[in-house]
Formats: sequence, structure tokens, C-alpha cells
Amino acid sequence: MLGVSVRAGILVTGTELLTGSVSDRNGPWLSERLGEIGVEVAAILLVGDRPSDLEAALGFMRDEGFDVVVTSGGLGPTADDMTAEVVGNFAGRPLALDEEMEQKIHNILKEFAKRLRFDPEALRDANRKQAMIPEGATAIDPAGTAPGLVVPAGEQVIVVLPGPPGELQAMWPLAIETPAARGVLDRAEPLETSSMRLFGLPESEIAQSLREIEQDADLSGLEITTCLRGGELVVDVRSRAGSEDALEALWAGLRERHDRFLYSEAGEMIDEVIAGLLDGRTIAVAESCTGGLLAKRLTDRAGASEYFSGGVVAYSNEAKTALLGVPEELIAEHGAVSPEVAEAMADGALERFGADVACSVTGVAGPDGGTEDKPVGYVCFCVKLAGGEKLARDPALPGNRADVRERSTMVALHLIRYLLQGREPPR
Repeated sequence: MLGVSVRAGILVTGTELLTGSVSDRNGPWLSERLGEIGVEVAAILLVGDRPSDLEAALGFMRDEGFDVVVTSGGLGPTADDMTAEVVGNFAGRPLALDEEMEQKIHNILKEFAKRLRFDPEALRDANRKQAMIPEGATAIDPAGTAPGLVVPAGEQVIVVLPGPPGELQAMWPLAIETPAARGVLDRAEPLETSSMRLFGLPESEIAQSLREIEQDADLSGLEITTCLRGGELVVDVRSRAGSEDALEALWAGLRERHDRFLYSEAGEMIDEVIAGLLDGRTIAVAESCTGGLLAKRLTDRAGASEYFSGGVVAYSNEAKTALLGVPEELIAEHGAVSPEVAEAMADGALERFGADVACSVTGVAGPDGGTEDKPVGYVCFCVKLAGGEKLARDPALPGNRADVRERSTMVALHLIRYLLQGREPPR
């Protein structure tokens, strides 16, 4: 395992996060940014908008010896925003008015008041507390209306940022360049990160491979994590300078054992890989059970207009016939979920969009609609080139409705990859 030079905790506040009505985007983003500069994130805590909970979380992170604590949430104009006060009390630094910051906030709010016809003086009074800064802390200019704070707290430094992700992300570079933050972060040793992505391989196989590789190579200088993400197996490695031989031994060992399943050694997502493989060709999709998820994945990437021609979500039998030209008698004979209909859908997409490549998906996503011959999770795929080459599969995928739809999308993407590479998928 890697030696730890600087440890951090992330503290995200907001009762709405605990109720599940909003998902936390800041914790993972901050963790990635801290990891990039060599800081080990030891904990991400979610707490509600209660001073006692925030104080308890700060106390836990102090007791654990975290060098840096980054908080997200609060600092806004509402009455329950108390992060700055709680952090100030925790650090033993009473709040004092920062008149320069008060003027900056006033200038920002004045523009809002002008556009929205609010009383600017009333807004100034309501937001005056946002300019109350713990003594000795550094205020970070707001990206919205709320400033950030970098607060020395004994041997720790606490970085306080607002909750809206856009504001937090804009203010982060300013926060980590403050003298108090740099005094801690400069002790962090930079990390190199690398990733390998595989598809169709169970996580247990990678675990066995790692045990075997460790018998011949010292991997103790690497931090290796493996996880399943959206049906893909991702191997992430963090290392410090001097671990090049161990890293090469790891990659060579995995490559030797799992080359059939390996599709990226540089960490590229599958949509990036497909964009490169298309190499000037265009692609279209015809979807039923995935309901547009395949088109979404192919168009998530900037520049997708260069290769994505279009797609049809033909959910009903009538739509398959009217929009994709699937013969009614073919559906009557084989059923809407069948290899025959999947190929007809792909043919329809090729013709309708004048594409070079087409991919179709039709299946039983559940929870109802399955039969003994075509149970829930049975999905038919067809990837076809304009020249006639094709790759078709009809697996039974596990999971609930959401799982089947997500896994179907991932299978479709990898079948596209295999056909463009001229390879057969592993059975």
C-alpha cells in the first residue's frame, strides 16, 4: 500500500441529501481533485443542517488526525445556513465582519435585485452574515453570492465551500492556493493514476490474477482498486515515482491473462473507443427496451455529431413497422423480441439514416412480460454494417428493470466495438 503523507476528510451538509431527494455530487468531485494532488481521502460524511451534527463530524475528523477537512454546503442566504459560525467556533475563531467582502456581496446582489425587482437594502441585510468571517480565516471570492473560507484550526485546515456544484468547482482552485491550504497540501506527494477497462469478466477473476501476479512481482508500491461500473470491470491504480517496474508487471500480467476482455489500457470510456473506431463512418440506432439510453451514451461525448446520424425509439410493434420498416408478418411470426426482428430493426436504421453502422436492441426489460421461452432479461441485439457484416446476440441479462436496461446499453456498445474491430466477443 502507498504511504500516506496528507489525509483529508470531506464533510457534505444538507438535510435534502440525507432524505434522498438530492444526490451528492460534491463529495466525489472533491475526492477526485484531492486525489489528483496526492491527498488521501479517508472519509466522506453526509450530515444534516444541524449544528450539533456538523460539530460532531468536525470532531471526528479532528480525532482521526485528518490534515484537511473540506466542507460543502451552507453559506447561502437562508436562515439555516450556519456552517461558517460552527466552523469558526470549532476552530476557536469568532466571527467578524469583513467589510470588503460585504461590499462584494452587495454588488452581486444589487444586480439580482435590479433584474428581479427585489429591495436591495433588504437583501443586503439578509446576506450580511455571509460576510461574517472567522478571525484569521481567508475569504474566497464568491462564484455565486456565497464566499468560501479557508480556516486554520490547530493542526488542521478547514476549507468551507458553498453547496451548488458550479460555485464549488469554480472556487476550489482559489481555495487550495491560499497560504493556509498550501501549508498543508505542499506536503502531499503527487500520485500517478492509470486505469484498465475490461468487459465480460467477473471481478473474482481479476482478484485471482492479482494474487498470481503478486507471486512474481512486488506490487506493494501500488494502490490497486477494482470495481464493476455499469457492467464494466475497471482496474484503477495509484502509484508514486519509482513504481514504474511494478506498474508494468501488473499491466503485463493482466494483459496476458485477460486480453480477450480488455478494451482500454488508457482509461478511455467505451463511447470514446467507439468514436475512434468509427474513423469517419456514421452510426444509427434502433431501440426498444433501452428507450433511448443507447443514443444517449453515443451522444454524451462532445463532437458526437460527426459520427452519430440519428436514432429511433420504436417501443410498440406499430412503431417498429412504421418507423423502421419491420414487416408486420415478421413480428407476428417471431415476436417483437427476436433475433429476426432485431436484424430488421438494424436494417431499417441503416436505410432510414443512410448510416455506415447500425445497432438495434429489443428485449423484455420487465418486471412483467416474460415467458418461459423469453424470460425477463432476454434481449436481442444486432449490429450491422452497410456492407452486410453483422454481429448478433440474444443473452438473458440478470437484474431488475433498470439493471436490464443499463446492461443492455453496455452490451450494445461493446458489440459495436467488437464488430468495428473485426473480433468475435468471448462466449
